[in-house]
Amino acid sequence: MKVILLDDFHSTINYTLKKWNFEVIDGRGFAAEDLKNHLDINGIFIRSSIPLSGSLLSQFKFLKFIARPGAGLENIDLNYCQKVGIKVFRSPEGNRDALAEHTMGMILSLINNINSANTEVKNGVWLREENRGIELKGKVFALIGYGFMGEALAKRLSGFEVEVIAYDKYKSNFTDQYVKEVNMNYIFKNADFVSLHTPLSLETKNLVNSSFINSFKKSFFLINTARGQSVVLEDLLNGLENKKIKGACLDVLALESPSFERFPYIDDPSFKSLSQYKNVIFTPHIAGWTHESKEKMACFILHKIKKEFLPN
Repeated sequence: MKVILLDDFHSTINYTLKKWNFEVIDGRGFAAEDLKNHLDINGIFIRSSIPLSGSLLSQFKFLKFIARPGAGLENIDLNYCQKVGIKVFRSPEGNRDALAEHTMGMILSLINNINSANTEVKNGVWLREENRGIELKGKVFALIGYGFMGEALAKRLSGFEVEVIAYDKYKSNFTDQYVKEVNMNYIFKNADFVSLHTPLSLETKNLVNSSFINSFKKSFFLINTARGQSVVLEDLLNGLENKKIKGACLDVLALESPSFERFPYIDDPSFKSLSQYKNVIFTPHIAGWTHESKEKMACFILHKIKKEFLPN
């Protein structure tokens, strides 16, 4: 079987594929046009470097699978793959722990003013009352989307004695010791924190807009480690300005490049305005991006491919 690796993955992928006698092509840095020189491939390993549209995929007559070590599949035409029988593998199991830990770190940093206080102390400014924080205990923490990532975060939150609630349009009957299943009206009425754990789709693009924000009875903290396009930055700014949003932890932004590797809009007015808020903290799409998760994502995806194509 011939496969092409379009991004930088953990070395265990290259090693294992060759151990299975797969022919491995190094396609790092390839553009879509370059792929047309390899129309005989049977498998594609990709993160987010190239959009795999149906029109592009239709040229690969021998393609059996696409492997995405990680979670998001928005750059792959899933309808086309299903139509022609191309298997699509992903491995959100591999980075759920890293994402949950990162999310906890951002939340605790924000509500205890750790980021800003650290900068102040380094600059010789010693402010105690101004940096008084708030506790998680007793708060209502809402998860929108309850897949691998939401579940992993719920487990971490359980130790902080918060009430964890979740809504997932495509799941039901998932209430357990970590979370209570609710509808969106319950979230709008009760939530102190809202964390997004949804894939990017037509339904979730611009999900957090002015209507969404103004539906909340209480002011709340927003956490987004999912996809940047789910939050309308101008509406987030308005929410911060009118105190409907107490603060935000943003690991992802709509202004990112599609590959997630660049941030070409550093001078964008919305981003510059957000950057002025002490109660907004950013990270560069690294929730779930640990040394351990890189290897785990590789191992999970390889296990799924082996189960499908090398069952014995």
